[in-house]
Amino acid sequence: MAKPQRNLLGLSAIALRDELAAGSIKAAELTEACIEQIAAREDEVKAWCWHDPAHAREQAALLDRQRSLGLPLGPLHGLPVGIKDVIDTARIPTENGTAVDAGRVPSRDAYVVERLKSAGAVIMGKTVTAELAYLHPGKTRNPHNTACTPGGSSQGSAAAVAAGMVPLAIGTQTGGSVIRPASFCGVTGFKPTFGAVPRRGVLTQSPSLDTVGVFARTAVDAALIAEVLFGVDEADPATRLQPHPRLLETAGADAPLPPVFALIHPPGWEDADPEIHEAFAELAEALGDQCFEVQLPSVFNQAVGVREDINLAEMARCYYRYGRDGGEVLSRTMRTALASGEGILARDYLSALDVPKLLNAALEEILARCDCILCPAAPGPAPESLDTTGDSVFNGLWTLTGSPAVTVPLLTSSKNLPMGVQLVGEHGNDGRLLRCANWLTHWAESA
Repeated sequence: MAKPQRNLLGLSAIALRDELAAGSIKAAELTEACIEQIAAREDEVKAWCWHDPAHAREQAALLDRQRSLGLPLGPLHGLPVGIKDVIDTARIPTENGTAVDAGRVPSRDAYVVERLKSAGAVIMGKTVTAELAYLHPGKTRNPHNTACTPGGSSQGSAAAVAAGMVPLAIGTQTGGSVIRPASFCGVTGFKPTFGAVPRRGVLTQSPSLDTVGVFARTAVDAALIAEVLFGVDEADPATRLQPHPRLLETAGADAPLPPVFALIHPPGWEDADPEIHEAFAELAEALGDQCFEVQLPSVFNQAVGVREDINLAEMARCYYRYGRDGGEVLSRTMRTALASGEGILARDYLSALDVPKLLNAALEEILARCDCILCPAAPGPAPESLDTTGDSVFNGLWTLTGSPAVTVPLLTSSKNLPMGVQLVGEHGNDGRLLRCANWLTHWAESA
């Protein structure tokens, strides 16, 4: 196929959706542009663990034929999407970032993959994950500086969007695995309210924390794909029947009033990079009366340890077969984590499960005075190391509370690396949170 004459990769997912729907471009044309970008940058970025150009072209051709026949188009018609390799894809390898699962090919799609296909998305392939979606890094490099970590564990998804390989991608977060890599790679990352997106067919690490999230260029693009994924599934007890979320409509709407932000310094703030301290002080000053500072109650100081206890205890149970059968194939990091989880007492685990209720009660009081909370997405820019995925200290708190969170790439370090601004909203009000993120992005662009 001839090389596309237009720079399709520079367009937002919303713009691409509109052009695909209008017939201005074909799914095959956009898919080919993404295939060429993957070929151009994959050797340095290493975002993919499975990518078959022929399969992507076949999907796109089928979608173009459906359109030519006048058949109904889905909301993601023709848009290429990357899928984290802990999310099952039928007849496509899903190896969970570990040699223990080498050669594993599921017979059924995960819930979210079913929804993507029904919406007309082109499944471009599987993106690299940290080992079993935990801390031991995969092969992916940061597209902005390949000596730096892209974050984790959804590192391939974040890097693929940042490198222009796909306009949209799917990941998961149990600690900070969506927000942190999005911040390091300079893209938008959105972690919905816990339970909003069914997890059937997704590797279970910690049932009390695991959340499916998305990567995109903008908050409105994130709303476009996330709205397709929201739903209820009897296989996931965390989900519940709820009205249509109207994420896209809400995120793209004009706010009735300029939003008000509550700036917080989360636990770990004192250890953050001085550039983070300076940038957020300047951001708060620029927002003026639209931003006020709030001190979190002391109960939040135990959140980091509580989330870790829940994560490790549940991981020891859910990953029992990996610990039993993995042997030296598993990284030292994973073996240590499983051993730590096995040592957590039942009383301590059960007590930890009660803490989110206390935290959310305090958050309700804060969110009653503002539209959303404002804080850093990470303690600084991506560390210059490929042996770490970075620090999730500013993310795990919101995973523990189940709050929706989004990071937008508004800040840049002195070394020209991205630094994300994280916004946190109230449970179930994901659309409003994305609208605030969209407003803040446009405000920053015009400031």
